[in-house]
Amino acid sequence: MRYLSLMICLIIVLSSCSENKQQSFILVDKSLANNAEEHYVDSTIGVRGKYKIDLKKFRTDSVYVEIKLYKKDLSNWKLVQNFHFLKNGVLTCDVEIKDYNNDGLNDCTFKSSIAARGANEIKKLFIFNEKEGKLTFIKNSEDFPNLQYNEDLNCIDAFRVYGGTQSVFAKIEGDSLKEYASVELFDKKITIITTAPDGSEHVIRNETYEGDSYIRFKNFSPLEEYKGNY
Repeated sequence: MRYLSLMICLIIVLSSCSENKQQSFILVDKSLANNAEEHYVDSTIGVRGKYKIDLKKFRTDSVYVEIKLYKKDLSNWKLVQNFHFLKNGVLTCDVEIKDYNNDGLNDCTFKSSIAARGANEIKKLFIFNEKEGKLTFIKNSEDFPNLQYNEDLNCIDAFRVYGGTQSVFAKIEGDSLKEYASVELFDKKITIITTAPDGSEHVIRNETYEGDSYIRFKNFSPLEEYKGNY
């Protein structure tokens, strides 16, 4: 039953993200360079004052986002990277600049889509790599809805909402998030699973649960839930 529920959840999330993963097919209209629907600039990304991010949202036959990373060279800003992604046309980008991997340097997310009637907020995550002086796009970040940095566990946690809910815990490895634990509330059951580096799963708890199914957990061992709105 758990695997069926997880499959349903992933179908919901992935279907909402499919258009966003077609970035290689975006035709950028350069004539719209000064006609952005949204425009966001921040120079606290990475090494503060040394880099800046410039994000613009455009609406043509489709909706897409252009992200540019610049590095300061004396008094000029030199272009380092340029990304283009298709985006859900209803949502604002809601850019967030914060540290997602506890290295003291700010990273970046923006909202790319939404699913489950608004319950699953989908984001693209970019981690600043100080050694390379570039942003690393976390390619599977959209598979982790409602993602945020978990200070207690020094990881990324996510919250999947479907017929039940699943709190997911993941580590950043290269350009991907790798899940290592999850807590699922579904069909009046709680299931806690840990995942080894080789991908093998170990069920550490699977029993009847009579409480509320809409709970986001901040830890799986010991079990601890977030308080307030999430």
